[in-house]
Amino acid sequence: MNAVHLPADELALARERAPDLWPEIMPLLQAHYREIATFQDIALDPDVDAYNTAEAAGLLRCFTARRGGVIVGYAIFLVRTSVHYRQSLQAVEDVLFVDPRYRGTLIGWRLVRYAERALAAEGVQVVSHHVKLTHPALGQLLARLGYMPIETIYVKRLDRAVTEEPELGDAHGP
Repeated sequence: MNAVHLPADELALARERAPDLWPEIMPLLQAHYREIATFQDIALDPDVDAYNTAEAAGLLRCFTARRGGVIVGYAIFLVRTSVHYRQSLQAVEDVLFVDPRYRGTLIGWRLVRYAERALAAEGVQVVSHHVKLTHPALGQLLARLGYMPIETIYVKRLDRAVTEEPELGDAHGP
C-alpha cells in the first residue's frame, strides 16, 4: 500500500472513551479483522457492552491517532493489577491497529509511545502486547521501542474433529 507522509502537526493523539468511539471505529475494526484474524470463519462480533462496562469500571484505556479528525489508528488496553502480582498495575493490549494507508508514517510508533507515556503517568508498571506470527511488523516496531518477546501462545480449534490421538512422548513432562 502507498504510505501517506504526514507532518507531525497533522496528527492528533488522544485518550478517548470507548462508548464514544464505537460508531467511528467499527469500519477500522472490520478492516483489522479482515487483515489479521486467524479464524476468518468466526465472525467479528465485539461485545460492546463488555468494553463499555470495562470503561465504566476504570479498566479500559483507548488511545487514538487522528488525522483531520478521522481515526487512522487505535490502541486499546485493559489495565488492572496483575492476578499474579497484586502490587503491580499492568496494561495488556487488547487491540492495536493503524490503517494500512498510514503505515510507514511513524503513526504506529507515535501511538505506542503516547500510550506508554499515558499509562506510565497512571502508575502502570508493565505493558504487554501480542503479535501475530503472520504479521511480524508490530513485533519489529515493539522491539525498536525496547520491548522484548517473553512468551509464545499456542491456539487450537476444539470445534474441528480430531481424527487420532497424538503421541504423548515423555510421561514425566508438564
